[in-house]
Amino acid sequence: MDTLTHALSGALLARATAPMRPAPGELTSGVRTTVGFVAAAFPDCDFVLRLFDPLTYVTLHRGVTHSIILLPAWALLLAWLLSLILRQRYSWRAIYSTAALGIAIHIAGDVFTAYGTMLLAPFSRHRFAIPFTFIIDPYFTAIIAIGLVAAMLRPQGRRPAVIALLVLGGYVGFQGVLHSHAVKVGEVYAENSGLFEAEVHAFPQPLSPFYWKVIVSHGDDYQVASIDLWRTHSRKPPDPASGILGTWEKIAAGYQPASAAKWIRRGRFGDTDSQRHLAHEAWTQDIFAPFRRFAAFPALNRIEPTGNGVCVSFLDLRFTVPSLPPSLVFGLCRDSPAGPWRLEHKQGLF
Repeated sequence: MDTLTHALSGALLARATAPMRPAPGELTSGVRTTVGFVAAAFPDCDFVLRLFDPLTYVTLHRGVTHSIILLPAWALLLAWLLSLILRQRYSWRAIYSTAALGIAIHIAGDVFTAYGTMLLAPFSRHRFAIPFTFIIDPYFTAIIAIGLVAAMLRPQGRRPAVIALLVLGGYVGFQGVLHSHAVKVGEVYAENSGLFEAEVHAFPQPLSPFYWKVIVSHGDDYQVASIDLWRTHSRKPPDPASGILGTWEKIAAGYQPASAAKWIRRGRFGDTDSQRHLAHEAWTQDIFAPFRRFAAFPALNRIEPTGNGVCVSFLDLRFTVPSLPPSLVFGLCRDSPAGPWRLEHKQGLF
Protein backbone atom coordinates (compact mmCIF):
# COMPACT_ATOMS: atom_id res chain seq x y z
CA MET A 1 0.00 0.00 0.00
CA ASP A 2 1.27 3.49 -0.77
CA THR A 3 2.29 5.62 2.21
CA LEU A 4 -0.36 8.32 1.69
CA THR A 5 -3.16 5.75 1.78
CA HIS A 6 -1.65 4.27 4.93
CA ALA A 7 -1.51 7.69 6.58
CA LEU A 8 -5.12 8.47 5.66
CA SER A 9 -6.25 5.10 7.00
CA GLY A 10 -4.57 5.88 10.33
CA ALA A 11 -6.33 9.24 10.49
CA LEU A 12 -9.66 7.58 9.70
CA LEU A 13 -9.22 4.92 12.38
CA ALA A 14 -8.25 7.61 14.90
CA ARG A 15 -11.49 9.47 14.17
CA ALA A 16 -13.56 6.30 14.30
CA THR A 17 -12.23 5.42 17.77
CA ALA A 18 -12.31 8.93 19.22
CA PRO A 19 -14.39 9.49 22.39
CA MET A 20 -17.46 11.68 21.92
CA ARG A 21 -16.28 14.07 24.65
CA PRO A 22 -12.53 13.87 25.39
CA ALA A 23 -11.72 13.97 29.09
CA PRO A 24 -9.10 16.44 30.37
CA GLY A 25 -5.67 15.37 29.14
CA GLU A 26 -7.07 13.25 26.29
CA LEU A 27 -6.37 14.11 22.67
CA THR A 28 -8.79 16.40 20.89
CA SER A 29 -10.28 15.13 17.63
CA GLY A 30 -7.87 17.21 15.55
CA VAL A 31 -4.76 16.11 17.43
CA ARG A 32 -5.94 12.52 17.48
CA THR A 33 -6.42 12.58 13.70
CA THR A 34 -2.94 14.02 13.21
CA VAL A 35 -1.37 11.39 15.48
CA GLY A 36 -3.17 8.63 13.58
CA PHE A 37 -1.97 10.08 10.27
CA VAL A 38 1.68 10.26 11.38
CA ALA A 39 1.67 6.88 13.13
CA ALA A 40 0.20 5.08 10.11
CA ALA A 41 2.89 6.56 7.87
CA PHE A 42 5.68 5.69 10.32
CA PRO A 43 6.40 2.04 9.32
CA ASP A 44 7.45 3.17 5.83
CA CYS A 45 10.38 5.06 7.37
CA ASP A 46 12.37 1.99 6.35
CA PHE A 47 12.75 3.70 2.95
CA VAL A 48 16.11 4.86 4.35
CA LEU A 49 17.37 1.39 3.44
CA ARG A 50 17.59 2.69 -0.12
CA LEU A 51 20.65 4.64 1.02
CA PHE A 52 22.49 1.30 1.05
CA ASP A 53 21.36 -0.25 -2.23
CA PRO A 54 18.09 -1.21 -3.96
CA LEU A 55 18.37 -4.93 -3.20
CA THR A 56 18.86 -4.28 0.51
CA TYR A 57 15.75 -2.10 0.48
CA VAL A 58 13.66 -4.60 -1.49
CA THR A 59 14.59 -7.56 0.71
CA LEU A 60 14.32 -5.79 4.09
CA HIS A 61 11.37 -3.49 3.38
CA ARG A 62 8.33 -4.32 5.51
CA GLY A 63 10.59 -5.87 8.08
CA VAL A 64 11.19 -4.69 11.65
CA THR A 65 9.10 -1.51 11.28
CA HIS A 66 6.15 -3.69 10.21
CA SER A 67 6.49 -6.26 12.99
CA ILE A 68 3.56 -6.96 15.29
CA ILE A 69 6.08 -8.11 17.88
CA LEU A 70 7.83 -4.73 17.88
CA LEU A 71 4.62 -2.71 17.45
CA PRO A 72 4.33 -1.82 21.19
CA ALA A 73 7.92 -0.54 21.20
CA TRP A 74 7.43 1.54 18.05
CA ALA A 75 4.19 2.98 19.44
CA LEU A 76 5.97 3.92 22.66
CA LEU A 77 8.82 5.59 20.79
CA LEU A 78 6.45 7.48 18.53
CA ALA A 79 4.23 8.56 21.44
CA TRP A 80 7.27 9.89 23.30
CA LEU A 81 8.54 11.79 20.25
CA LEU A 82 5.13 13.29 19.48
CA SER A 83 4.74 14.32 23.10
CA LEU A 84 8.01 16.22 22.81
CA ILE A 85 6.99 17.79 19.51
CA LEU A 86 3.70 18.90 21.10
CA ARG A 87 5.77 20.42 23.93
CA GLN A 88 4.33 17.89 26.37
CA ARG A 89 0.87 19.37 25.99
CA TYR A 90 -0.19 15.73 25.98
CA SER A 91 1.61 12.94 27.80
CA TRP A 92 2.97 9.96 25.91
CA ARG A 93 0.31 7.88 27.69
CA ALA A 94 -2.44 9.94 26.07
CA ILE A 95 -0.86 9.45 22.64
CA TYR A 96 0.20 5.81 22.92
CA SER A 97 -3.05 4.00 22.04
CA THR A 98 -3.71 6.17 18.98
CA ALA A 99 -0.14 5.68 17.79
CA ALA A 100 -0.47 1.91 18.23
CA LEU A 101 -3.72 1.87 16.24
CA GLY A 102 -2.09 3.85 13.43
CA ILE A 103 0.85 1.46 13.16
CA ALA A 104 -1.48 -1.54 13.39
CA ILE A 105 -3.72 -0.43 10.51
CA HIS A 106 -0.62 0.19 8.38
CA ILE A 107 0.59 -3.35 8.99
CA ALA A 108 -2.87 -4.78 8.30
CA GLY A 109 -3.11 -2.83 5.03
CA ASP A 110 0.22 -4.19 3.81
CA VAL A 111 -0.71 -7.79 4.61
CA PHE A 112 -3.48 -7.57 2.01
CA THR A 113 -0.99 -6.90 -0.82
CA ALA A 114 1.26 -9.29 -2.71
CA TYR A 115 4.63 -7.97 -1.49
CA GLY A 116 4.52 -9.75 1.85
CA THR A 117 5.09 -8.41 5.36
CA MET A 118 7.48 -9.81 7.97
CA LEU A 119 5.02 -9.77 10.86
CA LEU A 120 7.33 -11.74 13.17
CA ALA A 121 10.54 -9.79 12.54
CA PRO A 122 13.21 -9.84 13.85
CA PHE A 123 12.67 -13.49 14.82
CA SER A 124 11.46 -14.60 11.40
CA ARG A 125 11.82 -13.31 7.85
CA HIS A 126 8.73 -15.13 6.66
CA ARG A 127 6.52 -12.79 4.64
CA PHE A 128 2.80 -13.03 5.30
CA ALA A 129 0.58 -12.00 2.39
CA ILE A 130 -3.12 -12.18 1.58
CA PRO A 131 -2.98 -10.80 -1.98
CA PHE A 132 -6.39 -9.15 -2.31
CA THR A 133 -5.43 -5.51 -3.01
CA PHE A 134 -3.02 -3.97 -5.49
CA ILE A 135 -0.34 -1.78 -3.90
CA ILE A 136 -1.98 1.35 -5.36
CA ASP A 137 -5.76 1.05 -5.39
CA PRO A 138 -7.67 4.29 -6.11
CA TYR A 139 -10.97 2.80 -4.91
CA PHE A 140 -9.43 1.75 -1.60
CA THR A 141 -7.95 5.22 -1.14
CA ALA A 142 -11.15 6.98 -2.19
CA ILE A 143 -13.24 5.14 0.42
CA ILE A 144 -10.83 6.27 3.13
CA ALA A 145 -10.60 9.86 1.86
CA ILE A 146 -14.37 10.29 1.53
CA GLY A 147 -14.94 8.90 5.01
CA LEU A 148 -12.27 11.14 6.50
CA VAL A 149 -13.62 14.28 4.83
CA ALA A 150 -17.16 13.42 5.96
CA ALA A 151 -15.91 12.89 9.53
CA MET A 152 -14.08 16.21 9.53
CA LEU A 153 -17.27 17.99 8.50
CA ARG A 154 -18.81 16.68 11.73
CA PRO A 155 -16.17 17.54 14.36
CA GLN A 156 -18.05 15.88 17.22
CA GLY A 157 -19.23 12.84 15.29
CA ARG A 158 -17.42 9.65 14.40
CA ARG A 159 -20.21 7.85 12.53
CA PRO A 160 -18.89 8.73 9.03
CA ALA A 161 -15.47 7.31 9.93
CA VAL A 162 -16.99 4.13 11.32
CA ILE A 163 -19.15 3.71 8.20
CA ALA A 164 -16.12 4.26 5.94
CA LEU A 165 -14.15 1.59 7.80
CA LEU A 166 -17.05 -0.85 7.42
CA VAL A 167 -17.30 -0.06 3.70
CA LEU A 168 -13.53 -0.53 3.41
CA GLY A 169 -13.78 -3.92 5.09
CA GLY A 170 -16.58 -4.85 2.72
CA TYR A 171 -14.49 -3.78 -0.28
CA VAL A 172 -11.56 -5.94 0.83
CA GLY A 173 -13.97 -8.83 1.38
CA PHE A 174 -15.29 -8.32 -2.15
CA GLN A 175 -11.71 -8.45 -3.44
CA GLY A 176 -11.30 -11.70 -1.54
CA VAL A 177 -14.26 -13.17 -3.42
CA LEU A 178 -12.72 -12.06 -6.72
CA HIS A 179 -9.42 -13.62 -5.67
CA SER A 180 -11.19 -16.95 -5.19
CA HIS A 181 -12.72 -16.69 -8.68
CA ALA A 182 -9.31 -15.92 -10.19
CA VAL A 183 -7.76 -18.92 -8.45
CA LYS A 184 -10.59 -21.08 -9.78
CA VAL A 185 -9.73 -19.98 -13.34
CA GLY A 186 -6.16 -21.17 -12.78
CA GLU A 187 -7.29 -24.45 -11.25
CA VAL A 188 -9.51 -25.22 -14.26
CA TYR A 189 -6.62 -24.44 -16.63
CA ALA A 190 -4.22 -26.62 -14.64
CA GLU A 191 -6.68 -29.52 -14.65
CA ASN A 192 -7.35 -29.19 -18.38
CA SER A 193 -3.60 -29.05 -19.07
CA GLY A 194 -2.82 -32.13 -17.00
CA LEU A 195 -0.84 -30.13 -14.41
CA PHE A 196 -2.40 -31.96 -11.48
CA GLU A 197 0.34 -31.15 -8.94
CA ALA A 198 0.72 -27.50 -9.93
CA GLU A 199 0.12 -24.67 -7.46
CA VAL A 200 -2.27 -21.89 -8.44
CA HIS A 201 -1.92 -18.30 -7.24
CA ALA A 202 -3.74 -15.06 -8.09
CA PHE A 203 -2.54 -11.49 -7.64
CA PRO A 204 -4.45 -8.21 -7.88
CA GLN A 205 -3.58 -5.82 -10.70
CA PRO A 206 -3.86 -2.06 -11.25
CA LEU A 207 -6.81 -0.03 -12.63
CA SER A 208 -9.63 -2.36 -11.58
CA PRO A 209 -10.46 -4.84 -8.81
CA PHE A 210 -11.59 -7.19 -11.60
CA TYR A 211 -8.08 -7.42 -13.11
CA TRP A 212 -6.01 -10.37 -11.86
CA LYS A 213 -2.82 -12.16 -12.72
CA VAL A 214 -3.06 -15.93 -12.39
CA ILE A 215 0.12 -17.98 -12.03
CA VAL A 216 0.12 -21.75 -12.37
CA SER A 217 3.42 -22.90 -10.91
CA HIS A 218 4.93 -26.32 -11.59
CA GLY A 219 8.58 -26.80 -10.79
CA ASP A 220 10.72 -24.13 -12.44
CA ASP A 221 8.05 -23.29 -15.00
CA TYR A 222 5.04 -21.03 -14.81
CA GLN A 223 1.95 -20.51 -16.90
CA VAL A 224 0.77 -16.91 -16.53
CA ALA A 225 -2.45 -15.22 -17.63
CA SER A 226 -3.83 -11.71 -17.09
CA ILE A 227 -7.60 -11.93 -16.78
CA ASP A 228 -10.60 -9.62 -16.46
CA LEU A 229 -13.32 -11.15 -14.30
CA TRP A 230 -15.88 -8.56 -15.38
CA ARG A 231 -15.82 -8.72 -19.18
CA THR A 232 -17.14 -11.56 -21.26
CA HIS A 233 -15.80 -10.27 -24.59
CA SER A 234 -12.20 -9.51 -25.56
CA ARG A 235 -11.09 -5.89 -25.77
CA LYS A 236 -10.14 -4.25 -29.03
CA PRO A 237 -6.48 -3.14 -29.36
CA PRO A 238 -6.12 0.58 -28.48
CA ASP A 239 -5.25 3.26 -31.02
CA PRO A 240 -1.41 3.67 -30.95
CA ALA A 241 -1.80 7.44 -31.44
CA SER A 242 -4.10 8.03 -28.46
CA GLY A 243 -1.37 9.33 -26.12
CA ILE A 244 -1.56 8.87 -22.35
CA LEU A 245 -5.09 7.53 -22.50
CA GLY A 246 -3.81 5.01 -25.02
CA THR A 247 -1.25 3.81 -22.48
CA TRP A 248 -3.98 3.08 -19.95
CA GLU A 249 -6.08 1.44 -22.65
CA LYS A 250 -3.09 -0.65 -23.68
CA ILE A 251 -2.63 -1.86 -20.11
CA ALA A 252 -6.34 -2.64 -19.81
CA ALA A 253 -6.26 -4.51 -23.12
CA GLY A 254 -3.77 -6.92 -21.57
CA TYR A 255 -6.53 -8.33 -19.37
CA GLN A 256 -8.87 -10.67 -21.20
CA PRO A 257 -11.96 -12.63 -20.10
CA ALA A 258 -11.21 -15.98 -18.51
CA SER A 259 -12.67 -17.75 -21.55
CA ALA A 260 -10.20 -15.95 -23.84
CA ALA A 261 -7.19 -15.85 -21.48
CA LYS A 262 -3.78 -16.00 -23.11
CA TRP A 263 -1.54 -18.30 -21.10
CA ILE A 264 2.16 -17.49 -21.44
CA ARG A 265 4.91 -19.86 -20.36
CA ARG A 266 7.74 -18.39 -18.30
CA GLY A 267 10.73 -20.33 -17.04
CA ARG A 268 12.93 -19.63 -14.06
CA PHE A 269 16.00 -20.35 -16.19
CA GLY A 270 14.76 -19.68 -19.72
CA ASP A 271 13.83 -22.02 -22.56
CA THR A 272 17.03 -23.34 -24.18
CA ASP A 273 19.78 -25.50 -22.70
CA SER A 274 22.36 -22.72 -23.07
CA GLN A 275 20.07 -20.25 -21.32
CA ARG A 276 19.33 -22.66 -18.50
CA HIS A 277 22.99 -23.43 -17.87
CA LEU A 278 24.07 -19.78 -17.69
CA ALA A 279 20.97 -18.61 -15.82
CA HIS A 280 21.33 -21.40 -13.24
CA GLU A 281 24.99 -20.51 -12.70
CA ALA A 282 24.10 -16.87 -12.07
CA TRP A 283 21.07 -17.72 -9.95
CA THR A 284 23.04 -19.90 -7.53
CA GLN A 285 25.74 -17.31 -6.75
CA ASP A 286 26.08 -16.53 -3.05
CA ILE A 287 25.78 -12.78 -3.61
CA PHE A 288 22.33 -13.36 -5.14
CA ALA A 289 20.96 -15.07 -2.01
CA PRO A 290 18.91 -12.03 -0.84
CA PHE A 291 16.96 -11.93 -4.10
CA ARG A 292 16.46 -15.71 -4.02
CA ARG A 293 14.89 -15.39 -0.57
CA PHE A 294 12.65 -12.54 -1.67
CA ALA A 295 11.39 -13.65 -5.09
CA ALA A 296 8.31 -15.84 -4.85
CA PHE A 297 7.98 -16.45 -8.60
CA PRO A 298 11.41 -15.76 -10.12
CA ALA A 299 11.81 -15.97 -13.88
CA LEU A 300 14.61 -15.19 -16.29
CA ASN A 301 14.24 -11.67 -17.61
CA ARG A 302 17.01 -11.63 -20.22
CA ILE A 303 20.58 -12.57 -21.00
CA GLU A 304 22.57 -9.70 -22.49
CA PRO A 305 26.09 -10.02 -23.94
CA THR A 306 28.40 -7.18 -22.85
CA GLY A 307 31.61 -7.31 -24.88
CA ASN A 308 33.46 -10.35 -23.55
CA GLY A 309 31.07 -10.64 -20.62
CA VAL A 310 27.38 -11.16 -19.98
CA CYS A 311 24.55 -9.95 -17.76
CA VAL A 312 21.79 -12.27 -16.55
CA SER A 313 18.73 -10.64 -14.99
CA PHE A 314 15.70 -12.04 -13.19
CA LEU A 315 12.32 -10.66 -12.23
CA ASP A 316 9.51 -11.69 -9.91
CA LEU A 317 6.30 -12.42 -11.81
CA ARG A 318 4.28 -10.82 -9.01
CA PHE A 319 5.52 -7.42 -10.16
CA THR A 320 4.87 -7.42 -13.88
CA VAL A 321 2.02 -5.54 -15.58
CA PRO A 322 0.97 -5.96 -19.23
CA SER A 323 2.54 -3.36 -21.56
CA LEU A 324 4.74 -1.88 -18.81
CA PRO A 325 8.41 -2.51 -17.94
CA PRO A 326 8.77 -5.04 -15.09
CA SER A 327 9.55 -3.81 -11.58
CA LEU A 328 12.24 -5.08 -9.22
CA VAL A 329 14.57 -6.54 -11.84
CA PHE A 330 17.90 -7.76 -10.45
CA GLY A 331 20.71 -9.77 -11.90
CA LEU A 332 24.41 -10.44 -12.12
CA CYS A 333 27.09 -9.44 -14.60
CA ARG A 334 30.63 -10.54 -15.31
CA ASP A 335 33.23 -9.07 -17.66
CA SER A 336 34.64 -12.35 -18.97
CA PRO A 337 33.63 -16.03 -19.06
CA ALA A 338 35.87 -16.78 -16.10
CA GLY A 339 35.39 -13.48 -14.28
CA PRO A 340 33.60 -12.98 -10.95
CA TRP A 341 29.91 -12.16 -10.84
CA ARG A 342 28.71 -8.81 -9.50
CA LEU A 343 25.21 -7.64 -8.61
CA GLU A 344 23.30 -5.51 -11.09
CA HIS A 345 20.02 -3.62 -10.65
CA LYS A 346 17.97 -2.94 -13.76
CA GLN A 347 15.77 0.16 -13.85
CA GLY A 348 12.12 -0.88 -13.91
CA LEU A 349 8.71 0.68 -13.49
CA PHE A 350 9.28 1.38 -9.75
